[in-house]
Amino acid sequence: MTANAGSDSGTDQIPFLAAEVMGLARDDILMHLRFFAPVLAVLPPRERPGLGGFAGTGQFCLYDSRHVLKCYQEEPGLVVRSYLHMLLHGIFFHPFQYRKLERDIWDLAADLAVENVILELGLKGTALPWDKNLGRELAVMEDKAGGLTAEALYRYFIKNPLPPEEGRRLRSMFYRDVHAFWEEKQPGPVLEQLRKLGRQVKTDLKSFARGRSGIKSLERNLEEVTRERYDYGEILRRFTVTGEEMAVSEDEFDYIYYTYGLEQYGNLPLIEPLEYRESRKVKEFVIAVDTSASCEGTAVRTFLQKTYSILKEQENFFTRINVHIIQCDSQIQDDTRLTCQEDLEAFLREGKLTGFGATDFRPVFEYVEKLREQGEFENLKGLIYFTDGYGIYPERMPDYQVIFAFLEEDENRAPVPAWSMKVVLEAET
Repeated sequence: MTANAGSDSGTDQIPFLAAEVMGLARDDILMHLRFFAPVLAVLPPRERPGLGGFAGTGQFCLYDSRHVLKCYQEEPGLVVRSYLHMLLHGIFFHPFQYRKLERDIWDLAADLAVENVILELGLKGTALPWDKNLGRELAVMEDKAGGLTAEALYRYFIKNPLPPEEGRRLRSMFYRDVHAFWEEKQPGPVLEQLRKLGRQVKTDLKSFARGRSGIKSLERNLEEVTRERYDYGEILRRFTVTGEEMAVSEDEFDYIYYTYGLEQYGNLPLIEPLEYRESRKVKEFVIAVDTSASCEGTAVRTFLQKTYSILKEQENFFTRINVHIIQCDSQIQDDTRLTCQEDLEAFLREGKLTGFGATDFRPVFEYVEKLREQGEFENLKGLIYFTDGYGIYPERMPDYQVIFAFLEEDENRAPVPAWSMKVVLEAET
């Protein structure tokens, strides 16, 4: 087939020829990646005249017909490459995190992640003359960021901002599609369909991968999108207890009788407002902090600040609380008891971190049991353990809720015990 935007067939043939080229690109992808069949069905191509390039929306792979034919003439692999690039953005859920992130940084991180997967797959139809240069850039970036998922790259760029000129250089190298449509809110069914699609591809990939290389990055990106995510604020609410506060209970106060008494008897209301109300708030729990050498002080403070911000935002503190912040590596290093919101604020400002040895989670649980035996807690609801996860977990299940909290995902650490909950506190993603 010859696709020529300037041929005598006329401009009315341009959409037809471009659709043929996109069909060939689809066949090329399906021939090498048969497990992508459902992806291609869920994210179909759609012409968008005047677009000037390619653009994924999370529902469609949009293309400008003239741009498709121009690419096909100059570098045929660029069409397949751009098509696969858009598909990967979709199944990695990149368009749907856009509104809560720094957009320019997420754009670059997502493009780097997707291009790395394509290079690793090594499909002949997606090869471009400048791929070696891209590979060298990605190798350097992997050493710096510790991984090439969009999430890992985004965290790295947030902590280590690129000089403007360097950012522009990388964007021009890895740019394939427009992300403007990522700003559009997608309907719930679309998001759920893509989540299911990611899980399906992840499952199909296992059988496809036997005896093959070049899929490691694809697996890691799928892990990011298919792993369970929990609302940390919702989890903290599990630690709340019902208690009485000195405050007017608007729900239990009947203004009809109150005003009737005033009308009939002057200044004598029939019912006085209740001076208390029942609330569910945080009263007793333990924050255990892993101060081993692998947990940086900045990461610990980020975790504590996040925990406090959620509690403060929800007004989840009773006037008097009983919260212990226990610092531990392979042994208990410090225990700070907090009795009010001001204590926690003071600890965030002035508290010192101690330890920085090896990691063993068991001493914290043993110490908490001793505190309970000594009557330190009346109704301990739970323990949050912030750690990198590289330590010895206790075998015995406690009779309170336990959360192991991490700042980022790490496929190399051991799984948390079945009786506990794992939550990844990715502040930026």
